[in-house]
Amino acid sequence: MSQVIPYSDSELEKLYIFLRNLIRKLPRRNSGTVIALGDDVALEYYRIQKIAEGSISLKDGKAAPIIGPVEVGTGSIDEEVHLSKIIEVLNERFGTNFTVADQLFFEQVKETAIANEELQQAAKVNKLENFSYVFDKMLERLFVERMEGNEEIFKRLMNDDEFRTLASKYLVKEVYENILGRISV
Repeated sequence: MSQVIPYSDSELEKLYIFLRNLIRKLPRRNSGTVIALGDDVALEYYRIQKIAEGSISLKDGKAAPIIGPVEVGTGSIDEEVHLSKIIEVLNERFGTNFTVADQLFFEQVKETAIANEELQQAAKVNKLENFSYVFDKMLERLFVERMEGNEEIFKRLMNDDEFRTLASKYLVKEVYENILGRISV
């Protein structure tokens, strides 16, 4: 009913609830017997009231063109992001003080990921979007392998989902492109 009639009329909603409960009281019609409601239901008042008026007819003429979104995130960015940029973005966004020396952690994760055969196979047969699903599943294991090298970054990556997502966003493209670059050489 909500698809056909707007429920701005509270009386209509009350009628629906009443009828829904009434149907439970009525006997099933498996036989040809006449229903005798008796004192269970008594119609005392009946009123017709116009609630709204409108037109749903279509007009002849030229239809206005429908223009889709143009400034939504449907475009792609082809800029190269270096690992030093990851450190800069993470520091700026999360107020950390990681230095360029901490870049080594991400460099180690990147190199470990590039050498991983499972990721190499996934990069060969997938586009970047699909490769990122495989990469994200393996990312935690890559971080754990490099945990001993830098516990501060590791703790932040394991405890802050937003921090980890941003780091993954920058790492996935680097790993994917490096794997494909090494395969094609």
